[in-house]
Amino acid sequence: MRLGWDEIKRRAKAFSHDWKHAHYERGQTQTFYNEFFEIFGIKRKQVAIYEQRVKLLNNRHGFIDLFWPGVLLVEQKSANLDLGRAQGQALDYVEGVHPTQQPRWVLSCDFQTWVLLDLETGRELKFALADLHKNILAFDFMLGRKVSFETQAAVTIKAAELMGKLHDALADTGYVGHDLEQVLVRLLFCLFADDTGIFQPKDIFLQLIENDTRPDGSDVGRVLNDLFDVLDTPENARQSTLQAELNAFPYVNGGLFGERVRTPHFTQAMRDHLLDAARHDWSGVSPAIFGSLFQSVMDAKQRRAKGAHYTSEANIMKVIGPLFLDDLQAELAAIIQRRSGRERELAKFQEKLVRLTFFDPACGCGNFLVIAYREIRRLELEALRAQYADQQIDAALLSRVTVDQFYGIEYEEFPARIAEVAMWMMDHIANNALNEAFRLNYARIPLKDSAHILHGDALETDWATLLPPDRCKYILGNPPFVGAKYQSEFQRAQVRRIAGLGGSGGTLDYVAAWFIKAGAYISGSNTLNFKYNSSAISDQRSAISDQRSARPIRVAFVSTNSITQGEQVAQLWPILFNRHGLEIEFAHRTFSWGSEARGAAHVHVVIIGFTHHNFETSEKRLFSYPSIKGDPVESRHVSLTAYLFDGHGVVNRHLVVKEESGPINGARKLVSGSQPIDGGALIFTSRERSEFVAGEPGAARWMRRFVGAEDFINGGERWILALQDAAPVELRGMTNVRERLEAVRDFRKKSQRKSTLALADSPSRFNVEVIPSSPFLVIPEVSSERREYIPLGWLEPPTIPSNKLRLLPNATLWEFGLLTSRAHMAWTAHIGGRLKSDFQYGIGLNYNTFPWPDTTPAQRAKVEALAQAVLDARAVHTTSSLADLYDPDTMPGNLRRAHTALDLAVDRLYRAAPFATDRDRVEHLFGRYEALVNPLERLGVARNRRNARKAKDGA
Repeated sequence: MRLGWDEIKRRAKAFSHDWKHAHYERGQTQTFYNEFFEIFGIKRKQVAIYEQRVKLLNNRHGFIDLFWPGVLLVEQKSANLDLGRAQGQALDYVEGVHPTQQPRWVLSCDFQTWVLLDLETGRELKFALADLHKNILAFDFMLGRKVSFETQAAVTIKAAELMGKLHDALADTGYVGHDLEQVLVRLLFCLFADDTGIFQPKDIFLQLIENDTRPDGSDVGRVLNDLFDVLDTPENARQSTLQAELNAFPYVNGGLFGERVRTPHFTQAMRDHLLDAARHDWSGVSPAIFGSLFQSVMDAKQRRAKGAHYTSEANIMKVIGPLFLDDLQAELAAIIQRRSGRERELAKFQEKLVRLTFFDPACGCGNFLVIAYREIRRLELEALRAQYADQQIDAALLSRVTVDQFYGIEYEEFPARIAEVAMWMMDHIANNALNEAFRLNYARIPLKDSAHILHGDALETDWATLLPPDRCKYILGNPPFVGAKYQSEFQRAQVRRIAGLGGSGGTLDYVAAWFIKAGAYISGSNTLNFKYNSSAISDQRSAISDQRSARPIRVAFVSTNSITQGEQVAQLWPILFNRHGLEIEFAHRTFSWGSEARGAAHVHVVIIGFTHHNFETSEKRLFSYPSIKGDPVESRHVSLTAYLFDGHGVVNRHLVVKEESGPINGARKLVSGSQPIDGGALIFTSRERSEFVAGEPGAARWMRRFVGAEDFINGGERWILALQDAAPVELRGMTNVRERLEAVRDFRKKSQRKSTLALADSPSRFNVEVIPSSPFLVIPEVSSERREYIPLGWLEPPTIPSNKLRLLPNATLWEFGLLTSRAHMAWTAHIGGRLKSDFQYGIGLNYNTFPWPDTTPAQRAKVEALAQAVLDARAVHTTSSLADLYDPDTMPGNLRRAHTALDLAVDRLYRAAPFATDRDRVEHLFGRYEALVNPLERLGVARNRRNARKAKDGA
């Protein structure tokens, strides 16, 4: 009978200890490898030959230190010799071996350092003798199975793909729904258990399918159901007539195998898929990214509808690190450094870990819960090691952190069940680490504890029924990212009810509902009919400060960055700040969200950690990303705003920028261009225009250039029939034009909007008509996030701007200079909205709220001169479009220098000291904005500060 991997690892660790001082002696090599083979229960004489003579290509002869034909070649060297050269010598030996006996693996070793090379894949594994037990699985081939040195993520994704094939094969035969999901979850557990020591001996599930089912697959379903019954039956309650192959499996319990499912009928191909999955090395599969197993069996349409985005382990650590792990690690490190009372404090620390509870109200397949559990178990193990070193003690009694400290809610049943299994898998991995540390063979089988995963709708569930708030310590997760326009009617109704904004209900993303529900859960508030009054902020905060029902719960959610910019900020954050009394504790600013799953989602996200203000810390952590796909830079702050920048420059750190119907800054009015709502009937490309005019010459005088954002930036050319001034007699004489107008009328009559229906009988009129009679400055509504500057410029009549352009009639160089400056770009990037990740320039939010500086005529003249220099720099490149000129990779040097000079001049209008970053700019501008909207409040605070300084100076 094969040894289990727990025993093999234990033997490998003992072997490393025995040989840790060995150095090369010819007589030692045979003893060394004889004992190495015994780790696996293999007798050396059964497989290997020492000092095997081999003929080299140069007609010389050499001697292989150890040769296992067809499997392994070893070149052993003295300490401190170059193992690279040793490997080269070994490869020469391989060339001299008969092709039928050439090995796949080459080991170069000097007793203390090991280098294992897989000749089939070219992958190399290098480690120290002391770490042999950690790398022992790499020698799985010695037990007759293939091995690879793939990363854990790659192994997990491969497992997901294998299970996806089995899922699709079963589903194609009509075996679908709940039964299919149950079978797949059970198989996931069996496959993992078969390779990680839960099932003993190793590979008994693989052998059951290989040896005890027919090759045509006809009895696989029956055998699986028999196995599921056995796994749900205690050993002492099983029939005496049960075949030995099934009786060898342990009692699992935990409810996983309790429900009876329909027998799945396999084919030969389906059996092959199952065998492929069983032959995969599941010991390398990470439960931490187990969600990819679920995503591999979902199609893209389902992922979009549910807002499902799966995450990498590195990104999960960005959530749990600042939420709880960093503090706990620092606390444990400080305890370990103590000289007295350490044992008592370590025991108290472990007791603290046992009392922690974790709740993911959108848990999916449990990724966040699994990693949180892993890290808490690691902390517990470190505390136990600090107390007991490597004594062989009954650590099973000392390990007290369990999976039942973890709670989740998941909308779909299948991922909810996967989450339960993934938690058991991680529990077993943690137990193996405990075994390794204290030389035990401990496993929690049969299963007694399980994570509390509720199958239900988190937005319709009272979270307190699953986990009462006074027992909850941390809430974390990655709620669905469904934007307002992609929500179903039911989802939209949920968000409106939970947000309680009234009117149209706002445009909040689906994820916002989880933030609000978490706020109510923490604060003990269920005021769904809250009405936000911006003039009563201080009164609301004062009332909430007395809220004695608030709990010291800390929360961290991943979200699309849309809730920290644009119109959603003014909708969501007053609810969180003022209704529920929350404060931001830490945040990751916008970065690119990675996924381990097939069809990975590419989104830009933020991570926001918050708690009730009664329990906030004095120092807030902010992680910023110089590169959206790079590593963050951390900074510390007294307070953070809803826009995720420092709140030191404002009196009211809960201030949000709300859309304004007109400029609050003294600027002239900015408007949108024309919107025809014509179904395309009035709009032509240049070729279409030529063809149309050829058949209808009278239409030529009514054709005008029609420019939208894309045309303006990229240089495209479109035309529009502008018939507002055409006399009825002229229209009657143009048959083709009348056909176009009839198409416009028909298109509008199909609309659900009353305003469009009312316009149907006036097809020659645009829905919005903005037809300038003098030159006008334009700003594209949407522009690529890659550009450092949104391309601005002038157009002239008879050109008609579309509604995708914002225009300022009769604009001056002063206005162009300010609007194309870095200061205005910083405001746009941080305060304005986005379309996906591109800049979306809104009049009410970007322009009407922007704080214009106070200037002298001389300062304006300087800005105007530098603005003209920008236009002059553009004019040099006559063949380049604005897209070419403002692409960060192709932007001409003279244009960049002109913009830099203009930026510096505009910055100095706001303050003398230069701004280091755009974030510095927007923080300063935010203070200017507050002075515009709350001047009396700022004056009062400033007066109090002056009085305090005078009192201090007088003292």
